[in-house]
Amino acid sequence: MLRWDGGVEFPFDAGALCLELPTTGGVGSYLRHEALRTPDDLARWLADCRLRLTDVRVVDDDLPAARQLRSAIWSAAHAAMTGRPLPRPSVGMINELAARPAPIPLLAGDRRSWAIATTGAQALSAIARDAIDLFGGPYAKRVRMCTAPDCELIFVDLSRPGKRRWCSMERCGNRAKQRARRR
Repeated sequence: MLRWDGGVEFPFDAGALCLELPTTGGVGSYLRHEALRTPDDLARWLADCRLRLTDVRVVDDDLPAARQLRSAIWSAAHAAMTGRPLPRPSVGMINELAARPAPIPLLAGDRRSWAIATTGAQALSAIARDAIDLFGGPYAKRVRMCTAPDCELIFVDLSRPGKRRWCSMERCGNRAKQRARRR
């Protein structure tokens, strides 16, 4: 679930862990959506994202690193969407964070858990590694931005035909269909 500032929630599947991070805000006009204001905010987001990391030890240094990774992913996604080479500073930041140890997964019965307490740096490493898999793999050409005029959410199109247009059918897709019906 993605929650806008006004409290409106809607289902949003970015298709990749790394593309969930840009939904936490950013710079410029995205500053109003900033969700990572404190280390506790980052810890909460890590519990809510697809990593489902609870009890993460997030320190003050992890917050600027998360914001830098978010910017790097945003820049890489825009480059991938337009067919341009990935920006060197973004690649450098992603590689730097991916080089750190990642959380150690553990199979707990029929679900994934974590072997030891996880740090914020390990969580960011997992996100950076996911970015490497996405932008260095076959789905890099399927990174998209929602086509709604007032939405800039990015996602990877994992649909079989590769023709996904909206961030969510329940939000932007539904609004587009309503506008078309009114016309």
